[in-house]
Amino acid sequence: MRRAAIRSLAVAVAVTTAATGLAGTAFAGPSAGETRATTSADAQGTAVVRAARAAAFAHAAATGVGQDDELQPQDVLIDPEGGRHVRFVRTHQGLPVLGGDLVVHLTRSLAYAGVTRAADHTVAPGTAKARLTAAQAEAKAAAVAKGDAESAELVVDARGGASALAYQVRVTDSDTTEAGGSRTVVVDAVTGKVRSNTPDSDEFLSPKLVDTLRERGETLDPATGTAPLSSGLTAAPSAAARYPTTAKGTGNSLFVGKVPLTTTRTAARSYLLKDPTHWGTETRDAKNKEQENFARGTKFTSSTNKWGNGAVSSRASAAVDAQYGITQTLDFYKKTFGRKGIENNGKGARAMVHFGNKVANAFWDPACDCMLYGDGDGQMFKKPLVVLDVTGHELTHGVVDATARLEPTFVDGEGNQYGEPGSLNESLADIFGSNVEFSANNPKNPPNYLIGEKLGLDQKFLRRLDKPSLDVLEGTIDYWSPETYYTEVHAGSGVSSHAYYLLAEGSGVKKIGTVTYDSPTYNGAAVKGIGRAKATKIFYRALTRYMVSSTDFHDARVATLKAARDLYGQDSVEFKTVNKAWAAVNVTSANVPPAVR
Repeated sequence: MRRAAIRSLAVAVAVTTAATGLAGTAFAGPSAGETRATTSADAQGTAVVRAARAAAFAHAAATGVGQDDELQPQDVLIDPEGGRHVRFVRTHQGLPVLGGDLVVHLTRSLAYAGVTRAADHTVAPGTAKARLTAAQAEAKAAAVAKGDAESAELVVDARGGASALAYQVRVTDSDTTEAGGSRTVVVDAVTGKVRSNTPDSDEFLSPKLVDTLRERGETLDPATGTAPLSSGLTAAPSAAARYPTTAKGTGNSLFVGKVPLTTTRTAARSYLLKDPTHWGTETRDAKNKEQENFARGTKFTSSTNKWGNGAVSSRASAAVDAQYGITQTLDFYKKTFGRKGIENNGKGARAMVHFGNKVANAFWDPACDCMLYGDGDGQMFKKPLVVLDVTGHELTHGVVDATARLEPTFVDGEGNQYGEPGSLNESLADIFGSNVEFSANNPKNPPNYLIGEKLGLDQKFLRRLDKPSLDVLEGTIDYWSPETYYTEVHAGSGVSSHAYYLLAEGSGVKKIGTVTYDSPTYNGAAVKGIGRAKATKIFYRALTRYMVSSTDFHDARVATLKAARDLYGQDSVEFKTVNKAWAAVNVTSANVPPAVR
């Protein structure tokens, strides 16, 4: 995650329903279709951006946008049922504003319909004059992150209930980050206090979990297997062929058997592990170097278009899992939501396997804009973490980074992240990561609501959505309480993951596939699910339209209610079940906590 953020309540136009506490203006009735995004380069998108920007200034009391602010559009979404949504980041007197993001909502006729904003206060800092120099800020950042500081950038830090002038510094080769990754340090430009110090990458395994596994003497040694080789997948060379061209090959993976791979033929008998049918998605070899530059990765090539041998003895085996997992994730987002790539920009995803020397983790790395997979340390972690739901989880962090940019509230000295926005980020990654399995429907990796079930853990999974507290390794929680704010993000993710499962499948005992689930509720009330497809659609719309960097669980409840209202109507069973699912994890309109400072 890039930077920390402090909770603030999302703002919306009034018209409140007593039963739900939901505020906002309904755009239209139920929609049978899914939404599609429109970029700001499109003529319609440009008109929507113009209207949204004007509305933000015209409704300054609600949006918090001032005369010294400028708004830069990041995303434009056009809903078939009428709504238009423009996500903005802002500058104040030319300085980037951390925690200044907002989404302006419009009707079909481009009238102002409301706003979702991260900061519930003015973003103007108390002073506009820095006492620290950029060089002093760089030195401070380098010292706390134990790495090499890049140039300091003067910003306004609007997180934490008040705004301050600050320097933002990216620190590379940090000794406080696994595999020497980068961190973003924010230093107060007046006092010199470090306001935040956050790793840039999203690690699948937290430092706290790694320590727990070591204390228990437990190892991750995932089982591997193969399936019968599909026939007729490697095309014969053609004398008339022109290169490069699309080819069909096979991969022998570590975890999902033999799988078809679409590759690029660069010559009569030369193939590249790059998929033209998925916008050029490619996996490369980091050659066990700690680098965050994809261009420096070594390309995987083959003369036969057959990749890997199902064992770690072939460096291409892990690449097969990675490439397969990435393309399956892209397929899930495309066929379910019409999303074209992780950033919805028609560009492929990228990955590097064999990252670093004995790195026991997997990451979504915004600096690289790619997935990074370590090989394991050879002791506690026996194999690369290229499992399908791990890939789906981590690439979803990329989707979140391209939309709401949910961020932790704070990070401890060991690198563990805390706070509800960060927990929500981890939860969404688990929710959509499990959906990638359902979408792929691979018999070698049967779909379920378990995360990390193929990692070889004694408890048979890392996390699960039906009853998160069955994860004793991370101490994942089932229900919200005021203490959730101070919970490590993977442990805290259980609140919204549990709400999602209840929305999709309902409470009580239920067998799906080979797994038996038994989902409890905080209030003892039974919840009848609306189905995974509808629940997933609601959570995705909530993420892309109604969440911002500071969204907590109570904000997420409102966001999913708005999404359900957009899609199915406010009187629908779906809308009412969203409300019941959140109440079942103790998130209601009656127990919204005060802002934490």
